[in-house]
Amino acid sequence: MVVTVRLFATLREGRDKVIQLELDSGSTPGDVIDQLGISQKDVAILLVNGRDGQMDQVLSSQDTVSLFPPVGGG
Repeated sequence: MVVTVRLFATLREGRDKVIQLELDSGSTPGDVIDQLGISQKDVAILLVNGRDGQMDQVLSSQDTVSLFPPVGGG
């Protein structure tokens, strides 16, 4: 199955902003993050198709996973 991954802010460093990934059936956002070499602790917000997602949520073909790092500043 193919999913679209959208990366934001520091998670884009050394990667494209939008990535198409070929995944095995039953893959999760956690699998996506691992495949991209991102530490799960570096992901503060995870959306699947624009809605709050979970690391262990099973993805479907054509899903969009959006990953955001923690927001800092003041």
